[in-house]
Amino acid sequence: MRRTPALVLFVAAALGLLAGGDVSSVAQDKKAQKKKAEIVPPDDATKAQIAEKTEGLRKAVAALKTKNTHDDFLVDVEVFLKAAEWIVRHNEWLTNDAGKQTLRTLDIGLDRAKLVAAGKRPWRDTTGKWVARGYRSNVDGSVQPYAMLLPDGFGAPDATKQHRMDIVLHGRDGTLTEVKFLSGHEGKAGPKGNDTVQVEVYGRGNNAYRWAGETDVWEAAGAVLADAKRPVRVRRDPDVWREAIDPERVVLRGFSMGGAGTWHIGLHHPGQFAAIGPGAGFTSTHGYIANLPNELPDHVEKCLRIYDAVGYAENAFMVPVVAYSGEKDAQKKAADNIENALKGFKEPLKFTHLVAPGLEHQMPAEWQAKAETEYRKHADKAREEPKRVRFVTFTPKYGHCDWVAVEQLERMYERAVVDATRGEKEITVSTQNVRRFLLSGLIDWKPGTLKVDGIAVALPGGELGRVYLEKSDGLWKAYASAPLLLPAKPQKVGYMCGPIDDAFMSSFAVAGPLGKGWHEGTAASAVAQQQAFARLWDKYFRGTLPELPRNVTDRPGHDILFGDPASNPRIAAVLPLLPIKWTKDELVVNGVKYDAKTHLPVMIYPHPLSPTKYVVLNTGHTFTEADLKGTNALLYPRLGDWAVIKPTPTEKDPAAFEVAAAGLFDENWQFPKK
Repeated sequence: MRRTPALVLFVAAALGLLAGGDVSSVAQDKKAQKKKAEIVPPDDATKAQIAEKTEGLRKAVAALKTKNTHDDFLVDVEVFLKAAEWIVRHNEWLTNDAGKQTLRTLDIGLDRAKLVAAGKRPWRDTTGKWVARGYRSNVDGSVQPYAMLLPDGFGAPDATKQHRMDIVLHGRDGTLTEVKFLSGHEGKAGPKGNDTVQVEVYGRGNNAYRWAGETDVWEAAGAVLADAKRPVRVRRDPDVWREAIDPERVVLRGFSMGGAGTWHIGLHHPGQFAAIGPGAGFTSTHGYIANLPNELPDHVEKCLRIYDAVGYAENAFMVPVVAYSGEKDAQKKAADNIENALKGFKEPLKFTHLVAPGLEHQMPAEWQAKAETEYRKHADKAREEPKRVRFVTFTPKYGHCDWVAVEQLERMYERAVVDATRGEKEITVSTQNVRRFLLSGLIDWKPGTLKVDGIAVALPGGELGRVYLEKSDGLWKAYASAPLLLPAKPQKVGYMCGPIDDAFMSSFAVAGPLGKGWHEGTAASAVAQQQAFARLWDKYFRGTLPELPRNVTDRPGHDILFGDPASNPRIAAVLPLLPIKWTKDELVVNGVKYDAKTHLPVMIYPHPLSPTKYVVLNTGHTFTEADLKGTNALLYPRLGDWAVIKPTPTEKDPAAFEVAAAGLFDENWQFPKK
């Protein structure tokens, strides 16, 4: 049975160093990787030209908006304006060519604006050359860049071929900007003989495709699938039409930081790809970050299990892996970690580790060709829906694989396993550390019986598209629909399980103080936290923080609130339903009393007035600017689900604080019982 196009469904729900598919361009050496970017401002004449053309493009974009131009057309112009504005606002003249690249970026944008004004978008049909594009992110409404390469003949009237799609993740580049990405891709010739659709992801810069950078991967892939959704006639049946891109022949690949992203996304979502091709990178925080303590605070150690790909190594059972390493590359350890984790795993695997003798941190063209040969072994035909699904997770956030989805765990951040087999008349499932899961596609299978952990479970009556299984008092029960989540009894589920940083992977908006707070010091700290979040989001996640409208009581997306109950009415409205007590004189968190004059609560929690979204108090991402400037492996959660902070502002850092306490809520969003 050919499976449902899972990548399409997944995307709907939720300048690379490999540019042009030429992996020889990823020959980064360690010196270049660590080299500090220097500011190389353009001369005054170039600056004047940039300012003039930026203003011209700004007016052109405004005119298109006035005409209510469709956003699919508008973003392909607006992305060039944003690139020019961002490089100026952050003074990111990081290469000798940055000024020239900015002028070229503006020229492309101005040309496109004229074409869009005339109702044209010829770049949409360009084949054989890279095209720089944009999309509007659901996370923060920002315009983000990506690049697309369509093979020759794609979308032709007489086309009969469905094409493979490669999602390519770039390596770390300290001089990377939107300008460099866009100008470096637009018009660049694709490799000769290429027959795959390729999408290169900007990923909001250098965050290893974590948090909003991970969402960027899915949104960019979704933009390509939506825009290139052109029918082709199936050769064996002239009356059948399918999409020109085969959603079951998707390869995820990348090198260095892109390799880390490939390990992470590929092993966390093993049902989405025909094959993954990670080159170098890292798969474990410990052992990769120099001088990291052997044991971090308990809540931090548990949160490392969200992203450490080595814990998900057994998911290679569900997706073919073609790893690449240079023999002398320290990042060879990324693949070695996975292989070591699989030594005792008895299930059959499709795992290839290509090792280039004598090479360090590089992947020349000959090794790209060898990797491509391996990709084709798995991706030349569509991935069939498997009869057996077996996968590992540590959080329901990464709990979906093909026709099985883990929605709740018994113990968060501990190893959970599902092993499900679809037989002719029976489905058998074994679980470990799972509280609730979903089986889908049952209409096609018409199972007669269902056994979970060796015990028969009665199926609900009627025709079923899906069945929810929930464990209570050690027994499994099946439901035809998802159990209702009540605000009074929240539970950690896949789309809402924390920690704090999870709120910034999907739509959110910020509301700061509207009046005077209870205490001068904590009120100033809350404002400083909001300002720091806005600055770091702008620079490192390449967007402007969306603001909650004052008169809107409810909207899609998470509410990020700064202040206290006196200064922020939204905090006052939800406070009675949060698991803390907070008055002008006293703050009680996890049973401990703190002086409200000198302490602030920081937390994430299911929104009491809208239980399918989060409310977050007094924080943005919990890692710091130093972490964002350093290795991307440092972008792990520091505060778990909740914390109490004591502001310690300085002139240099008004948002500085000490952590008085921090931790994780349990599986029911409550403080764990002592």
